[in-house]
Amino acid sequence: MIRHKLELTDSRLCLDALSPSPSLEGRVRGRAGEGRCSNVTWQNQYMPSAQGFLIGLSIAVLLLWGIRRVLHRSLAPQRIPEQKSPGDVGLDYREARFPTANDRTLFGWFLPAAQAGAAPTVALLHGWGGNAETLLPLAGPLHQAGFAVLLFDARCHGRSDEDSFTSLPRFAEDLEHALDWLRQQPEVDRQRLAVVGHSVGAGAALLVASRCDDLAAVASIAAFSHPQNMMRRFLAAKHVPYVPFGRAILRYVQHVIGHRFDDIAPVNTIRQVSCPTLLAHGADDSTVPVAEARAIHAASSGDHVQLMVIPGSHDDYGDIEREAQMLVGFLDMHLSGAGERPAAQAAT
Repeated sequence: MIRHKLELTDSRLCLDALSPSPSLEGRVRGRAGEGRCSNVTWQNQYMPSAQGFLIGLSIAVLLLWGIRRVLHRSLAPQRIPEQKSPGDVGLDYREARFPTANDRTLFGWFLPAAQAGAAPTVALLHGWGGNAETLLPLAGPLHQAGFAVLLFDARCHGRSDEDSFTSLPRFAEDLEHALDWLRQQPEVDRQRLAVVGHSVGAGAALLVASRCDDLAAVASIAAFSHPQNMMRRFLAAKHVPYVPFGRAILRYVQHVIGHRFDDIAPVNTIRQVSCPTLLAHGADDSTVPVAEARAIHAASSGDHVQLMVIPGSHDDYGDIEREAQMLVGFLDMHLSGAGERPAAQAAT
């Protein structure tokens, strides 16, 4: 048996407590005014509750960490490397690597125009889970029409660097750095730059155009009107109820990306886009309903924004060569001053 004694005097504290069992008892002796305290019995009846609190806190932390990890994994894009290059479809090109935010490096393919000198240039940006190869079917018609073309991978996609996460604003950052790289190339006419984006890349293209005043034109293919709409469809497909979980997830995502959805939503950024803009959307798109393209068009601030509803879904546009020629006509009109307005551009 171990004996301890807790005794308080005027200037010294000594421990003397008796522990015959897991219960700990101590005795403090003294009398007020005489340097001694009245008898007090101290038991460890509160220790189990403290231990329970710590265990509960640890479980809560682990649970939150697990939810965060699962959420990040479920929202992360699948990285798919390119399977073929422009050379495989008969196009001359060179590989390009250029810096972006957070000290990351982006990978791309640059196709100089066939004619000598600085040429009008188009940057193509894929959508979520895509890569530079995704828009390769558009590169051939654009190149044949006399444009220089840049296709590149956003962060966390294709052969570009990984980052902590990617998002529509980070797609836009990558597009801005791609444009900075293009402005340094001797084959590029800096006064005749255009951007074309698909899906999330389309939202990024509109975001960049809303804060960039030197673009000659922008084309959006299958953009969603608001990130919240897209996220709610995603959560519904995963059978996640909006209340209370979905709403909390949307708030958390906005916290992580550092932007309010309202500030980056194409239905809002379109109001600040001043250059000629084409909104192309598949009539049978079930991923992003065509109604969202109509909403973006309705929110625009002038007749410089045109809506083109074409046959096809979110990723499949059937006769891609025919649709590509419509895109070429739009860009040729605003970058070269030649070409005719495609009749389908006026379709609503």
